[in-house]
Amino acid sequence: MIEFYPQIKSVHIFAVLASGLLFALRGGALLAGMRWPNALVVRIASWTIDTTLLTAALMLFTLLPKELFANGWLTTKIVLLVVYIGLGTVALKRARSHRARAIAYVAALATFSYIVGVARAHHPLGVFYPLFA
Repeated sequence: MIEFYPQIKSVHIFAVLASGLLFALRGGALLAGMRWPNALVVRIASWTIDTTLLTAALMLFTLLPKELFANGWLTTKIVLLVVYIGLGTVALKRARSHRARAIAYVAALATFSYIVGVARAHHPLGVFYPLFA
């Protein structure tokens, strides 16, 4: 199965970009007072993209040598993913006020960006790793 690593990684990266872009568009549109972000077809697209993302991530996890994860970067990504999902849920449907929705939206985007930085650096500090190395 390792021979499919490049294709699986490409699917994973594409799904990360699609998921982040769709969240950014949905959150921004909701903050602008639009209704389309909560349409069933948009939510189904989001679930499909996120399921693809998670499936590709699990496949990569099983393919890669376990020593690669020794410094905790994967654990950091998983913890931040849970934070991102929580903030995204607040931003898209759970917040009671416009201000709370906006704060959760910005925090979710910042968390998403940090997750991408951790993935790129393969280090828990993400983009800040060179500052402390």
